[in-house]
Amino acid sequence: MARRSVKIPRPRILVVTPEITYLPTGMGNMADRLNAKAGGLADVSASLVTALFDHGADVHVALPHYRRMFHMDVGRLISDELRVYKSRLPDSRIHLAEDRCFYYRETVYSNYQNENPRLALAFQREVLNNIIPTVQPDLIHCNDWMTGLIPAAARRLGIPCLITVHNIHTHHVTLAQIEDAGIDAAEFWPHLYYSNVPSSYEACRSANPVDMLASGVFASHFINTVSPAFLDEICRGWFDFIPPYFRKEIIGKRDAGCAAGILNAPDESYDPAVDTAIERNYTPDTHAEGKRANKLAFQSKMGLEVDADAPLFFWPSRLDPIQKGPQLLTDILFRVVSRHWDRKLQVAVVANGQHQNAFHDVVRQHDLMDRVAVCNFDERLSRLGYAAADYVLVPSLFEPCGLPQMIGAIYGSLPVVHDTGGLHDTVEHLSADGHYGNGFVFKVYGSEGLEWAMDQAMAFHAQPATGRQERVARIMRESRARFNHAVCARAYVDIYETMLNRPLAAKAF
Repeated sequence: MARRSVKIPRPRILVVTPEITYLPTGMGNMADRLNAKAGGLADVSASLVTALFDHGADVHVALPHYRRMFHMDVGRLISDELRVYKSRLPDSRIHLAEDRCFYYRETVYSNYQNENPRLALAFQREVLNNIIPTVQPDLIHCNDWMTGLIPAAARRLGIPCLITVHNIHTHHVTLAQIEDAGIDAAEFWPHLYYSNVPSSYEACRSANPVDMLASGVFASHFINTVSPAFLDEICRGWFDFIPPYFRKEIIGKRDAGCAAGILNAPDESYDPAVDTAIERNYTPDTHAEGKRANKLAFQSKMGLEVDADAPLFFWPSRLDPIQKGPQLLTDILFRVVSRHWDRKLQVAVVANGQHQNAFHDVVRQHDLMDRVAVCNFDERLSRLGYAAADYVLVPSLFEPCGLPQMIGAIYGSLPVVHDTGGLHDTVEHLSADGHYGNGFVFKVYGSEGLEWAMDQAMAFHAQPATGRQERVARIMRESRARFNHAVCARAYVDIYETMLNRPLAAKAF
């Protein structure tokens, strides 16, 4: 008698994220409205969900309902529109956490520290009480501290859970606060991570705070950081801002074979061949002419001397002295510009942050107005900067992943970076013959290291144009193949399939 084959249903994946930039239209009737971004997490969430959906996975997403950011005025809808808006269509894969604390927000996170834990608790309450029972997922993928309680509840429910650690940032709340927010923590309190060793539920409830990110790592079945090198750096204890107890939990997961580092990837719209924000589109084969046209347009907008042959260094990251290292650049700015004055070296900063004042001070003091330009972040201007620049500056002290160095390489703007975290994993120092590497890397963090790397970039710029263009074209081709959503999604799918012990989707990634 012939054996009948049994069709195993596709596993259902629920991605829980506090921010996102877009979703494919086939996921639900709100997909084209969703855009709430605070940082790279939004891009990564969007790209992962889209890649999974496009490849046939049964993927769902849960996020707060930011009505104002989603441009949804429910009060203005007529009855038929409201019925569609509120309906849960059979094929809808978008699940919005409803709470008034989200409705009128203009940003994902608050500048008031006490408000962020309240937002996180409201989000997780809706996920735990309403969305998980509705979706009934086979696996849950959480992201950062705002979802840190969910892995504990998932363990209680017997659902495999992955948490991605994008940034080492957390908040502490008590069990009393958790329960006052409407979450029944009594069901999963032993799986949370406390400031002190828990003795009993009653003893913990009011006087033993829960660390939300550490709880996510502690309770999850698998974790990942957003670069392999950053995972290794945490485990080696390289950073004193990472608490020893958190490092211990990461090490425990790694030693158990339940930790990985997966590089993020830039949004697919970061492609000079199709980017609508730049002056002229170009490919690796046409980059020389394309970048000259974009440089002239960018210089004009920024108030720099208009000269397509001037070597241009571009700073695209927020001006955060704790992580991003803008003070390294201001320390050497006058010296570097003046030493290469005859070669017309230029520096452009399109970024926000308090350290912007230090740049303005140097520019005014040394009258560098046509050589150094600084302005607030603007998405379209930043994209034009990538297309115009010869080099992108990313001298971070630490970097969980980083996207500017990848975007720069895709646009033919070679990255100048400190050797750390995701920068280590994505940038290799350009070899003398130019056949290997994609940027300029300094090992020792400090202004002298950055100055050395910028000098290396200037030495490369002095090479004959034909040879330099061949090397830039190679880097652009390799970067487009290496830094993309398909590669990133495949790495996550590998983890999902390991956790589920079965294939995720019918289509091949």
